[in-house]
Amino acid sequence: MGVSRLPSAALTFKQFLQRQKVLGIYRNMLRTIRQVPDKTDRKYLSEWARDEFKRNKNATEQDAVRMMVTQANKHLEELQGSLALAKS
Repeated sequence: MGVSRLPSAALTFKQFLQRQKVLGIYRNMLRTIRQVPDKTDRKYLSEWARDEFKRNKNATEQDAVRMMVTQANKHLEELQGSLALAKS
């Protein structure tokens, strides 16, 4: 049997998919924050999002990551709802 060419820290397929999901939420969060009309609020929200994702970037426990993904989606939906209400 040959030696694997994958680095020892390679992600499993499940971890890869989870990482892609987290990155997608982060991108959607930043896109949504760009729609916030007030510059100060926009800056605060983008720093908050960046800090939260950075603080949790080393989380590896599957259940904890799933919980964080659920929370991030909830925050994103609340922000999108608030923006929709502000526009109407």
